[in-house]
Amino acid sequence: MDGEQAPLWSAALGGRLSRRRLMGGAALTGLAALDPGLGVRVARGSQTPPLPTGDGPVLVRGAALIITMDPNLGEGPLGTIADGDVLFSGDRIVAVGPGLAAPGAAVLDAAGKIVMPGFVDVHTHFWQSVIRGGCTDQDLIGWLANCNRPARAAIGERDIYPIVRLSTLDSISTGVTTVVDFAGFFPPPVAREYLRAHSDSGQRFVFSFQQPPADVDEAKRIKSELIDPHPRALFCVTAGAGMSEVPNTTAMARLARELGVMLNIHLLENIAQREEQQFLSLQLADALGPNLLVNHAIHLTDDEIAQLAANGVRVAHNPLSNMRLASGIIRLPDLRAAGLKIGLGLDGGTNDTADMFATMRAAVGLQRALSLRADVYPTVPDVLRMATMGGAEVLDLADTIGSLTPGKKADLLVLDPSRVNFAPRWDWVSQIVFNAQPANVEYVFVDGRALKAQGQLVGAPVEETIRGAEAAADRLRLALQS
Repeated sequence: MDGEQAPLWSAALGGRLSRRRLMGGAALTGLAALDPGLGVRVARGSQTPPLPTGDGPVLVRGAALIITMDPNLGEGPLGTIADGDVLFSGDRIVAVGPGLAAPGAAVLDAAGKIVMPGFVDVHTHFWQSVIRGGCTDQDLIGWLANCNRPARAAIGERDIYPIVRLSTLDSISTGVTTVVDFAGFFPPPVAREYLRAHSDSGQRFVFSFQQPPADVDEAKRIKSELIDPHPRALFCVTAGAGMSEVPNTTAMARLARELGVMLNIHLLENIAQREEQQFLSLQLADALGPNLLVNHAIHLTDDEIAQLAANGVRVAHNPLSNMRLASGIIRLPDLRAAGLKIGLGLDGGTNDTADMFATMRAAVGLQRALSLRADVYPTVPDVLRMATMGGAEVLDLADTIGSLTPGKKADLLVLDPSRVNFAPRWDWVSQIVFNAQPANVEYVFVDGRALKAQGQLVGAPVEETIRGAEAAADRLRLALQS
């Protein structure tokens, strides 16, 4: 932010800002920094007074456009409100609408801005940031053999934290407030460091984890000790698909039902995987059901789509990854017509950019290119819903996140449409999908806590994390060369 710009945050009528919302290296005033010894903001080279600390409501005031994703709150299927406010207190949304009265609230001036729910990334692999740009001349089968599996086996306890933490920062920067991280199998010490990076991020997350059937007790321990007590964490069990995987998939499906959590599986991403009879393997493992989340699901027959729908299975669509790995184009309109719940995923190292805006564009563009129609599913409102409320529905979290409905968690974004890539105003809803970039994400709140403010990550050791990830990548390359 330029030194001349007025601070966006002000205390209204004696209101106080929560210290947890102000923690971190990126100052919300642009000129202040947190003094960890005093727990207050200290102005640097400015007459701006320190902002107070404490708990209290926050009013996001005067937004030019609010996209609530709740048709009961505003106009049209996205529930849009022009010139309105969002009030939240603690971790919950209190009210949404024009001219809200909020005595004592801290005020975020959102004039000229867009406010919307945070993005829900229903499929990614945060550990894969260490192999970004790897095997770009290969399809899924080659990438798995030559990049993914060797790297995964060589990552140790020392290196997993900075690798995953780097991905969390990238994800937050694009406006993702909830993420499903398909970690799969890592030895328990590595898995615990993996989880530490998630916990430090401030994001809401679903940790998708797997242990060999002979050691499922470790998965149960991680869930009970590290996930269940965490206010923003959920647990998910992963498994493979294919006839050789049936015993393991059966055991993991049984474990997911025992724990009352979702089962997360990659399904028919590459056409060659039809030879593995992946769909049949899920049937034999008794894995089909409303707790099953399948990723990719590209090469399905009509009958298989019908069976997924009949069993209430959820789908994660990953268009950029599918393009990069030459995997194909999902039958998205057919899946939607069958009534399946579908969300969008960034898919880790094969997406090559944690950019939900680019992912939405690709989801729309692939279907238009395939069908030669501009009205094919998903339309602009459809894909915005997939990235927010649709993802929440996939995860059975629609009563908690995905829209700005009062009572839900205060997970929201403030977008700045005044930048050169977005302006001028014509149709802001369409521009979010076709023009926006992570740089337009000015604020990111999760549970009412600012993780990004004035375009900067808050409380994040960015340079330290990059150095740690670079060192981890250097060690990984040496290990793979030896």
